[in-house]
Amino acid sequence: MSGEGRLSKAMRWLLAGACFVVIIAGARAAEPLLVPLLLAVMLAIICVPPMQWLKDHGVPGWLAIVLVVLFVLAVGSAFGTVIGTSLIDFSASLPYYQARLQTELAGLVAWLAAHGIELSNRVLQETLNPGQVLRVAGRIFSGVGDVVSRIGLILLLTVFILFEWSTIRGKVIVAFPDSAEQHLRQLSRVSENVKRYLALKTVLSLATGSLVALLLTVLGVDYALLWGLLAFLLNYVPTIGSIIAAVPGVILAFLQLGWDGALIATIGYLVINVTISNLIEPRVLGQGVGLSALVVFLSLLFWGWVLGPIGMLLSVPLTMIFKIFLEGIEETRWIAILMGPRVTPDAEILSAPEAVQA
Repeated sequence: MSGEGRLSKAMRWLLAGACFVVIIAGARAAEPLLVPLLLAVMLAIICVPPMQWLKDHGVPGWLAIVLVVLFVLAVGSAFGTVIGTSLIDFSASLPYYQARLQTELAGLVAWLAAHGIELSNRVLQETLNPGQVLRVAGRIFSGVGDVVSRIGLILLLTVFILFEWSTIRGKVIVAFPDSAEQHLRQLSRVSENVKRYLALKTVLSLATGSLVALLLTVLGVDYALLWGLLAFLLNYVPTIGSIIAAVPGVILAFLQLGWDGALIATIGYLVINVTISNLIEPRVLGQGVGLSALVVFLSLLFWGWVLGPIGMLLSVPLTMIFKIFLEGIEETRWIAILMGPRVTPDAEILSAPEAVQA
């Protein structure tokens, strides 16, 4: 009997694993449709508080939705204009940066040769080619450009989700009469956690992008607003986003201002990112993310592989949602605990003989 039970449990896990693989394969295939849908859900979660505020102040529900969506459209259009114009101008300036690079690298090769280190000027030019900077920045912005090109679909989905928002509670109660409270509690946790994370992360990312743009403007680096916008976007990408965002600005500082300018820009990036990411962000977010550092990094790789650049931006909130639903199922709660940050066992567990021997 117990053997049959163990076999049944093993089969359930095997079936769950197979379903997971099929779902992920389907998600990769449906990426062009799934990305706008996920962005619309995240956007709707962010739009609920201002929409509710407008409704509380006497604005009709339909008008509140229209006003919020128009504001989002205006912000998105401004972002798209800045990205498109700056990238076109940057492409036109590449010959100047190439000439400046050759001058700087010739001096570097001569300095290294004087100290007994022989390097090929051609190899250095290929390694530090500003065209590579454009291609890297272009790949990063391509995902955002994709989103801008599908802004109509995203906003349309957002409108429908916002209209459905006020009816979801009644539908859950009717659909799950025996467990409605549990499902509503889960949905509330998802909404509140994602809303809190996105709101605080947006404020911190805005501060990071603004300070980067100010730093590069003071130094006199071209397209400071573009690199500030890049820092704003990549601050949503955990662990490596800030490092990637610093590369174009530092290289441009080197090409325009020489080694001194590049050093100042590097120190400035370090001060901004350490202050915001390592000092302010942990105090503001606290344990709100509810994920270990390893899980955050793995989720970055996983969602980036499944959904592309936008998946990297949404990796943390998507994993938070996944973890919350795992917590609501008794058989998978242990997975949610392993995904979470460090926990302190109860005193009874710590005093057990097995724990002492371990």
